Amino acid sequence: MKLIGWAIALAAAGLTPAAAEAPTAAAPAATTAAQPAVEGAADATAAAPAAAPAQVTPPSEGVGVPVGGKGIQEQVTGIGRQAAGFHNNWLLLLCAAISLFVLGLLAYTMVRYRRSAHPVPSRTSHNTFIEVVWTLVPVLILVAIAIPSIRLLSAQYSPPKADLTVKVIGHQWYWTYEYPDHGVTIDSYMLKEAGDPTRQKNQRARTDADGPILLAADERMVIPVGSVVKFIITSDDVIHAFWVPAFWNKIDANPGQLNEIWAKIDRPGVYFGQCTELCGARHAYMPIAVEVVSRERFAAWVASKGGQMPGARPAAAPDSTGASPVSEAAVPAAAQPQPDAGRAAADPAAIQQPATNQAATARN
Repeated sequence: MKLIGWAIALAAAGLTPAAAEAPTAAAPAATTAAQPAVEGAADATAAAPAAAPAQVTPPSEGVGVPVGGKGIQEQVTGIGRQAAGFHNNWLLLLCAAISLFVLGLLAYTMVRYRRSAHPVPSRTSHNTFIEVVWTLVPVLILVAIAIPSIRLLSAQYSPPKADLTVKVIGHQWYWTYEYPDHGVTIDSYMLKEAGDPTRQKNQRARTDADGPILLAADERMVIPVGSVVKFIITSDDVIHAFWVPAFWNKIDANPGQLNEIWAKIDRPGVYFGQCTELCGARHAYMPIAVEVVSRERFAAWVASKGGQMPGARPAAAPDSTGASPVSEAAVPAAAQPQPDAGRAAADPAAIQQPATNQAATARN
């Protein structure tokens, strides 16, 4: 018997390493087989092209984009048209008139008092009339400029009641747009060219529908047409500046400080701007893209971003009580309140303990 026991023990000891090595040897094979699948998945992820947007509204030619010529972009706000009119119809004309007057006075002086006509120069030291004129005329010119300027500044910084508030936050080097009344927050980065070596594979390239080079953004600020929009401007790091030329307004974005401007855009379209404050190495790559749409499209855009229009009620949640399979019909009569509580209180023997509704509990 002892020999049989020793034989069994030796056989078990000899089989144990083999049994232990079998899973270990199988594990590398399984790992090796799994590696191509993982690598294939990683390659597929890296090679997957960026998804194109469902719909991109192309900008209008010559509106909201640099035109490459002289003058101010076409303005799409009341303040912008007032400022452009003041610049084009008053300041430029006044500058031209002053320049022509000075040029004519200089030409007259050169001809009238040339050396051949006046070999002996005049010794005049002062002239009261001329001194009064050259003092009063510049003062009147400045007053003529100041009155419409103050009127324009007053209108620009006295905003009406806002229909929409957008908080604009500058970062190095992108923008964040927050809609506090709608629960929407988006980050906006510049779209790079298809041949740009710095563009990552999961980033879509710029197309002509997105906008001009260096101005197209992957996320546009969307606002409704005809609404008074209040922009609250700030920065997260350094000083930036928010400017959309077609809206006229421009203001700095300072860290730890809230600045405010407003606009009422009366023409749908896509309008571009840039950061106009030197903010670091990639200052030139902070475009601003604003899309002005109808109120219906704006509400649809808010819903697509997971937000909600102010005043809109959320979808009513189902009534858990009404949907419950437990009802008065399912509750046993013993568990329902007794109709004559006074008699039950007077007669303790009449009080019945409710039975446990095991069926209803199990269904819930």
